[in-house]
Amino acid sequence: MGGPEIERLIELLSRLPGLGPRSARRAALTLLRQPQTRLLPLADAMQRAGQSVRTCSRCGNLDSRDPCSICTDDHRDGSVICVVEGVGDLWALERAAVHRGLYHVLGGTLSALAGIGPEDLNLRPLLSRLEEGGVREVILALGATVDGATTAHWLADRLQPFGVTVSRVAQGVPMGGALDVLDDGTLAAALMARRAG
Repeated sequence: MGGPEIERLIELLSRLPGLGPRSARRAALTLLRQPQTRLLPLADAMQRAGQSVRTCSRCGNLDSRDPCSICTDDHRDGSVICVVEGVGDLWALERAAVHRGLYHVLGGTLSALAGIGPEDLNLRPLLSRLEEGGVREVILALGATVDGATTAHWLADRLQPFGVTVSRVAQGVPMGGALDVLDDGTLAAALMARRAG
């Protein structure tokens, strides 16, 4: 097919989420056909990101500064912290532009099967922020999974002594969703989280 450089590029691309060997080959071919406009700018951006991006010591976000640009934004409501499992969840909420408070990235959820306990989560910085005062609400925006629910219940108990309101994101029927195609768990969650119309 190609030399070792091409094989190495394909191998590295295939390790990315959502890219199998065939998709990685197509991506490599696209990059190699236009190296000046695609491959070299991508390589430069990846090198710069690798050198400058770090984890925010306050919230766990990824940014080129610490604390990150969200934590240092004076226009954000510092009294509301939205707790998410990972940075991808934080980015999704930012894209939706629905949360104008601060965030905290746990870095995972509790999972007995995977051997992930409370000591494995990025919890200490969150507790420190609550101890500093000024936080009135913590929103638990964790996935609608068994591990997400377990983590949310555990966190709610852990946060109770701080006297903050602990809320969870609603779960249930998505916009445009038809009831007859939803799974039983989603339907049950939607019915239990119902509100006055």
